[in-house]
Amino acid sequence: MNVFELDKSFVAPTYARFPINIVKGKGSLCYDESGKEYIDLGSGIGVNSFGFCDEDWVKAVYTQLQSFQHTSNLYYTKPCADLAKKLCEISNMSKVFFSNSGAEANECAIKIAREYFHKTRGEKNATIITLKNSFHGRTLTTLSATGQDCFHEYFTPLTPGFVHIEPTKEELEKAISENDNVCAVMFEAVRGEGGVLPLTEEFANALTTVSKQKDILLIADEVQCGNGRSGKYYGYMNLGLNPDIVTTAKGLGGGLPIGATMMNSKLENIFSPGLNGSTFGGNPAVCAGALNILNRLDESFLLNVRQKSEYIFNSLKKAGGISEVSGMGLMVGFKCSKPAKEIALKAIEKGVLVLTAKDKVRLLPALNIPQELLQKAVNILISICEE
Repeated sequence: MNVFELDKSFVAPTYARFPINIVKGKGSLCYDESGKEYIDLGSGIGVNSFGFCDEDWVKAVYTQLQSFQHTSNLYYTKPCADLAKKLCEISNMSKVFFSNSGAEANECAIKIAREYFHKTRGEKNATIITLKNSFHGRTLTTLSATGQDCFHEYFTPLTPGFVHIEPTKEELEKAISENDNVCAVMFEAVRGEGGVLPLTEEFANALTTVSKQKDILLIADEVQCGNGRSGKYYGYMNLGLNPDIVTTAKGLGGGLPIGATMMNSKLENIFSPGLNGSTFGGNPAVCAGALNILNRLDESFLLNVRQKSEYIFNSLKKAGGISEVSGMGLMVGFKCSKPAKEIALKAIEKGVLVLTAKDKVRLLPALNIPQELLQKAVNILISICEE
């Protein structure tokens, strides 16, 4: 059997895969089994921050693998400690809990918020406000936090304690007034899976106000828009927000699984031994790769991300057939007169890989994609929309 037949026979059918078998890649280019070349504008849904097989990242991971690949969290390892220090420095947080995915990072954030509420107010059953069209993971609790009914349909009863609102000042204030036990608001600076929808400055200001007035924690879900993708270290930094908890994953690992939950000084001692844990969290090889990624995200590099973003937005907004462009940094969505899935399939034919989100085409290129490849790919997409 070929790979398509093997997959159909033995892999659970949870993915609507595109008909491509990727066999190798380098930078922002990848190749299928026939040798056809593609410009990748998806980067594994924002995971491959520096593209395929980045030499510096591979070296960092391989060097650690030659020492030891894993030990339990009953012992100390330098890659874990170094990565935690770096994350705290760039986020202005105080402590980090490591896990294996964005969903786990968000589960941890929910635990922290509810434990803080219980310890400071002596009450249980705390409520967390999240946004409609949000996406926070696929565990039962993070699905419950996700503000999209389409993800809830088959998995009831859901974990209680979540209220979903539109991101407006009025709805935020209403939800807080109607729920006496609100302990936190969880938000994405850009709701990627929900349609690449950035938060407004007005709503960001409302979050700051209510968090100070009501002692409500702010949880920034930076799983997809963090680690340089927004043009700054984290998306919330573009909105002037100061969250109490920051979660991230995807691009932090550069291609290996990792999740991180960062907490500020108010929460740094919320956990004690035994209250949370992860077998693979803080894996030394993964942490070595993640530290390599973060160490390269200096201001000069982030400026280049913002310049590439400006090029994409300007090009798409001027193009015929494109009615809407949204997003932040190198996290871009656009709407065309043609269905998004149709554009994605036509792009594959022309050698470009893109993603979709709701009714939009979604672009998450590697942060270091060469400008000439980016221009070539964007021009192909524009030509498809203008056909």
